[in-house]
Amino acid sequence: MVRYVDPEKDVEDIARIYGWYVRNTTVTFEFEPLTTEEMLERIRSIASAYPYYVWDECGRVTGYCYAHAWKSFPAYAVTVESTVYVSPEVKGRGIGRMLMERLTEECAARGFVSMIACVTSENEESCRFHESLGFEKVSSFRKVGNKFNRLLDVVDYQLPLVNVNYEL
Repeated sequence: MVRYVDPEKDVEDIARIYGWYVRNTTVTFEFEPLTTEEMLERIRSIASAYPYYVWDECGRVTGYCYAHAWKSFPAYAVTVESTVYVSPEVKGRGIGRMLMERLTEECAARGFVSMIACVTSENEESCRFHESLGFEKVSSFRKVGNKFNRLLDVVDYQLPLVNVNYEL
């Protein structure tokens, strides 16, 4: 089930999931898994200002997602960036979709106008996943990240959360 994150309770599972992706994939550009303490600090910081959800299966977190600031300038405060990770052993069960649907609903309810997903372009599964959720590819950057001694491309996807006409 989808529920809001409990930092102290969920940190070990979240660190375990994220650590697997750090060590084994180009999904994230971090080189070393975070310690439990580092992950706890990160979760608390994000969850204090943005929605942060986990997928809980009998007290064990097998997926999580959150929104966070897309850019630091105040002008971008209407836009968030999304992050979603699912344990490799439970992928393909729709957990990521359920988490992201809840996240986009909450972000829209909080008045955010747009959501960005930054994806390593070789991660075709994530590209298809975001497109299936209604995200549209809006940018492509060549050789902007280096992981495992490989230069990698990154693409941005955008999802409008609400139809708002701003008058300046």
